[in-house]
Amino acid sequence: MAARDYGQYGGITRALELVGERWSLLIVRDLLVGPRRYGELAGGLARIPSNILAARLKDLQSAGVIRRVPHSRVIVYELTPYGRELEPAVLALGAWGFKALGDAREEQVITPDSMTMDLRTAFRSNVAASLPSTAYAARIGDAELFIRVDGPSLEVSRGDGPSDLTFAAGPDIRRLISGELAPEHAIATGVVEVLGGRGALLERFASTFHLAA
Repeated sequence: MAARDYGQYGGITRALELVGERWSLLIVRDLLVGPRRYGELAGGLARIPSNILAARLKDLQSAGVIRRVPHSRVIVYELTPYGRELEPAVLALGAWGFKALGDAREEQVITPDSMTMDLRTAFRSNVAASLPSTAYAARIGDAELFIRVDGPSLEVSRGDGPSDLTFAAGPDIRRLISGELAPEHAIATGVVEVLGGRGALLERFASTFHLAA
């Protein structure tokens, strides 16, 4: 019997056999943001040993979840259509985990890909659909993201861009997203620092990105 064979027949059992190993879903999470080179995956998952990353990638390839493809003279990993079907499950798992998130420990970091997926998880397209298009330049921990909301559509990319609101925050931004902290109090207490644009737009951000804790 294989090490990951639970000896049971069922969909959840099979899913855990395919992506239940440690680090596997985080690799999937990062690839949901976009294709990544091996070094980019390693950089985004700084604590993963190289041999474990190689093994997980091999396992996910064998399962048909990811594939290696040439891109601009380099090899990248990307999700297959079958792998992309995991997105709703990953987003739902992120929303579930948010309820137990608590305060960040000193050694924990925010990566661009992890924050991108957290924003996708918290995005309320039904609310955004009734609001004007808005661009945010956000520095959240070590992640610098350009966030564009256009009706029910969300685009998140690394870097900067022309924005309606530029702000910086740390892990405590979860208190804004959960509704625990009102936007004006987030600014007053320094949880969010407005760097440019209209600070009043932080209320729009909080309405657009919301997850109840």
